[in-house]
Amino acid sequence: MVLRVRVTGAELSGEVRAPPSKSYTHRAVTAALLSEGYSTVLNPLRSRDTEATINSARLFGAAVEEDEDRLVVRGRSRPLTPSNVIDAMNSGTTLRIMTAVAGLVERGYTVLTGDESLRRRPMQPLLDALRDLGVRAWSTKMDGTAPIVVEAGKMGGVCRIRGDVSSQFVSALLIAGAAAEREVAVKVDGEPVSRPYIDSTIAVMREFGARVWREGYTYFQTEPAGYRSSSFTVPGDYGLAGFIMAAPLLAGGKVRVTGLNPRYPQADSTILEILAKMGANVRVIPDAVEVEWAPLRGLEVDLRDSPDLLPIVAVLGALAEGETRITGVQHARHKESDRIHVLASELAKVSIEVREEPDGLRIKGGRPSQSVLDPHGDHRLFMAFALLSLSVKGGLEVMDPQSASISYPGFLDDLRAIGCEVSFA
Repeated sequence: MVLRVRVTGAELSGEVRAPPSKSYTHRAVTAALLSEGYSTVLNPLRSRDTEATINSARLFGAAVEEDEDRLVVRGRSRPLTPSNVIDAMNSGTTLRIMTAVAGLVERGYTVLTGDESLRRRPMQPLLDALRDLGVRAWSTKMDGTAPIVVEAGKMGGVCRIRGDVSSQFVSALLIAGAAAEREVAVKVDGEPVSRPYIDSTIAVMREFGARVWREGYTYFQTEPAGYRSSSFTVPGDYGLAGFIMAAPLLAGGKVRVTGLNPRYPQADSTILEILAKMGANVRVIPDAVEVEWAPLRGLEVDLRDSPDLLPIVAVLGALAEGETRITGVQHARHKESDRIHVLASELAKVSIEVREEPDGLRIKGGRPSQSVLDPHGDHRLFMAFALLSLSVKGGLEVMDPQSASISYPGFLDDLRAIGCEVSFA
């Protein structure tokens, strides 16, 4: 039996604390894994994706103690050969970063895999780059996708990597490179996508004592100084908080989201600018953001650096006056689903005029009709469609509510906290 959810509500009001950043949790846990001694990760995100990274760290030899609001990690300067297959589940970040970390083990082989969706996501650029650095890695299916096998080697030297598929490749090479026995230089071909995620990676690396230099986004170099144990507080996630910020724009009212720290770079912090350009009343105050209903208008926006905002902007565009054009997100076709195609096909089900383009969408605002939407197992699409249900006053059902646990397990509870009614069918 397929579970469905309906979300209703009007004149929403309340305060929600932003969920911790998924990106920073992944990076902090991995840096702690590669740091000799004890490190503390405060305010970590607890989700299926971050569970995959924590489990991977344990298989590489880290001891991880989990409390309610922190992780205590006893790391190792050189990871052990895993005693079992690493299951990255649905987490592309885990698969990419841990594939590079596997090149640091002293001997043997590491096998990495994931769920059906993850086993379709591209890995070949990273495998080629690792070979340039002296680490043999290959796809068992010989098609550049997981399952992946990595043979222990002596990592170091110069590699090249495509920048147009995923910034996670660059992040993986930098994180592992800082713990390698020799310097690692990464040359990026073309303009990389999702550049702020690379900034996030470097910020965490430096917090844990790693030495990394850069020339813009085309050349990076790590020094083999390793990591030192540290304490790191994970900031709130702007991208996940964006779903709560968008809710009053679909149902009326005003909400406040706390726990957002602008100190650390986040690609999705641009959601504040996007909401304001669409006409929302956005007020930034210390450690919080308030968003109040206002009539929405369409806009043209390039989401090359923040592709995870595509579902939120698409749903808001479906209700905005005029046309919304989203560009620069061709790489969103390689996420948990082909987000461009799924958004186009599902929004068409609710009578929204959508045109799918190679790198984005054109959406003509309208009045969504009743239907049942399928997020295709994609957590961000489920959350976006749940918001759209608000505008149809419960006449729209969304399949697979369990998918939210991948990144935002408390999503439906937080909707209730601001006045939404959530029912299951």
